[in-house]
Amino acid sequence: MSTTQSDRLRGLLEPLVAAKGLDLEDVEMSKAGKRRMLRIIVDSDEGVELDACAELSREVSEKLDESDVMGEEEYVLEVSSPGADRPLTEHRHYVRAIDRLVKFQLAEGGELIARILDVDDEGMDLEVPGVKGRKATARRIAFSDIAKARVEIEFNRKDKKEEEA
Repeated sequence: MSTTQSDRLRGLLEPLVAAKGLDLEDVEMSKAGKRRMLRIIVDSDEGVELDACAELSREVSEKLDESDVMGEEEYVLEVSSPGADRPLTEHRHYVRAIDRLVKFQLAEGGELIARILDVDDEGMDLEVPGVKGRKATARRIAFSDIAKARVEIEFNRKDKKEEEA
């Protein structure tokens, strides 16, 4: 997708997405056979429900039909949330990942798996799980020290609400 088309799409879509209280995370265009696939990724601090995606999809479809931004070729529209395994790239992504286990690729090399406890403008406070019976340790990491970060999926972790009950 050309930068100009991407910018036009974002300009068209951001007000619609913001009106729903959501963040426009990404706009992706790809080929799907003879058709094009327009994937719009949205998120919020509370997550995104399926009904919200469906409603937004209808509104986006109407808006795209009214404009010429997609041209005359057929396309398939998909509106979805980013999924649990998406990369953390924005400050708000880290805030939304508080209490989650994250795998960090460090800028200096190496990796670190730790739970995010708190996030501020410069970086975050982490809890590094202990190994072989050792206690967890606290660590501070600056955003500038992170090359990549991604939430680790935890299948057996109890929800905080369950722990408090």
